Amino acid sequence: MKAAPYLLCLPALVLFAGVVIVPLGMTVLLSFHDWGQYKGIEPVFILKNWQEVLGDSYFHEMFARTFRIAFFVTLLAAVFGAPEAYILNRMRSPWRGLFLLVILGPLLISVVARTLGWALLFGGNSGLVNKALMGMGLISAPLPFMFTETGIVVALAHVLMPYMVLAVWASLQRLDPQVENAAVALGAGPFTVLRRIVLPQVMPGILSGAVIVFALAASAFATPAIIGGRRLKVASTLAYDEFLNTLNWPLGAAVAVLLLAALIAIIWGTNRLVERRYAQVFA
Repeated sequence: MKAAPYLLCLPALVLFAGVVIVPLGMTVLLSFHDWGQYKGIEPVFILKNWQEVLGDSYFHEMFARTFRIAFFVTLLAAVFGAPEAYILNRMRSPWRGLFLLVILGPLLISVVARTLGWALLFGGNSGLVNKALMGMGLISAPLPFMFTETGIVVALAHVLMPYMVLAVWASLQRLDPQVENAAVALGAGPFTVLRRIVLPQVMPGILSGAVIVFALAASAFATPAIIGGRRLKVASTLAYDEFLNTLNWPLGAAVAVLLLAALIAIIWGTNRLVERRYAQVFA
């Protein structure tokens, strides 16, 4: 029966449409509605919300900050995550399993709990690290961490690092250790082996991990809300404020849809780059 595969997929497609497609469509439609403080939401088709988001420098700053933070989080995750994955791949049992658990263990803990841990460590004069450093006379004032972009980047990089490690580690599984041994036997040094053999084959994994980390960092809410607070908003916290504080749902919907569209465009372009890289490396 040719229709059997489609019938088997139908329940999943209906569920996907009900919990993803329909809400997204409603959000897009909501972004074209009008809103007033006393009249509430009016179901009329207008472009005022989009004109405000695209034309106001305040929203430009929010989106620029969002993607700037996501870029540095991705860069930090790649710089530290790729070597971690390489070292993990070279380990032998039982150390590999133990350190894999150490890397993946934080995923079992709530993002809010992990972010609050950073706030407890560096939260002004009461933070444990700041208090210890000032007590030893190493610093005269608390390290600026809370309500800074640096704090958000560090906390998000810690939260999202396992995704980069997993992506690079999966790519390393394709790498034959005998190729490295052959290069060493032919006189190549360790740096040459990493640059000419390991890095080209690991690059697709780094790019794949970068896509995941960038998307999650740009759409993150809990960490920017806790570390950045109300002083340092990003697109996700801005949409939250428009929905629940000012109650301007159409404007919040426009912000959310624009963030989603930008992420889709970035991910689509990067995926094309990753696919091309895979084709070159594993052809």
